[in-house]
Amino acid sequence: MKTVAAAFVSFCLLVALPGAACAAAADAKGKAASTRKQKSVVVRKPAVSVPAVPTFGQAAGLHEVDDPLALKSSVAYVMDQNTNEVLFSKNPQAVLPIASITKLMTALVVVEAGLPLDEKLTVTADDIDTEKNTGSRLAVGTTLTRGDMLHLALMASENRAAHALGRNYPGGLSAFVAAMNAKAESLGMADTHYVEPTGLSSRNQSSAKDLAALVDVTSQVPLLRDLSTSREARVALGKRLVQFRSTNGLLSNPLWDIGLQKTGFINEAGKCLVMQARMAGRQLIMVFLDSSGKASRIADAERMRKWLSATLSGDAGSPAAKL
Repeated sequence: MKTVAAAFVSFCLLVALPGAACAAAADAKGKAASTRKQKSVVVRKPAVSVPAVPTFGQAAGLHEVDDPLALKSSVAYVMDQNTNEVLFSKNPQAVLPIASITKLMTALVVVEAGLPLDEKLTVTADDIDTEKNTGSRLAVGTTLTRGDMLHLALMASENRAAHALGRNYPGGLSAFVAAMNAKAESLGMADTHYVEPTGLSSRNQSSAKDLAALVDVTSQVPLLRDLSTSREARVALGKRLVQFRSTNGLLSNPLWDIGLQKTGFINEAGKCLVMQARMAGRQLIMVFLDSSGKASRIADAERMRKWLSATLSGDAGSPAAKL
């Protein structure tokens, strides 16, 4: 009887064990799956939107001033170069950072100093931007002629090229900046002040009226006209030929006849643009500062061109739009 009872107990255990094993395995699998699910959960912090830093013009409320063309630029100024007649004026006295428009004065000082354009200049660590930490295609050690540096500074707005031009001025960078400010004073640019030759510093500041005077003078220098309106250039950087292009797309637009131009941008200044252009038989100087939006300065220039073409063709003596 004991033998039969033992056999019966063994049989029951054999039947029960697989179920128990399966249950244990399932339980273990469930725990593992639960563990894996817990590990895959990622707790993300809610996105925090960082407000854009306003430009100097925005901070001063200049964008709140309306104009008949609904321009995105807080400052706009158009003047007949030959008669000095002001055709359009919006916040002309505002003194704002001018970004790379600075390079027009840099170029003017270099040319008027009579420095040899074929002299070789080398980019050094001193030319690296420590103001905005921008990059450059001109590596430290790059050697170009002063003429090539001038070309890249005006056409492609190359900051290291502009800085190298100032650094290689007789007396060095401090003497160059002093010459920039002296030239501005001689031109009656009372609202203008420079601290360096690239425009990366927001302390390089001017007004639309002052910049019109600068464009007037620089547009009378054939070399500066040619270099600033060049659409592209291949420059030998070591063993490589590198293509540089203009920062102003209007140069490729057949509706425009541009004699001199320069663009500019830093966060504090917004998008900037100055030009000398022939329109409706007149030589005009245009200044757009502190434009908001990626392509807004170009759109503002196009809006101005259409308005001026209609105004000057319909009635050349029509009153200027002044704000």
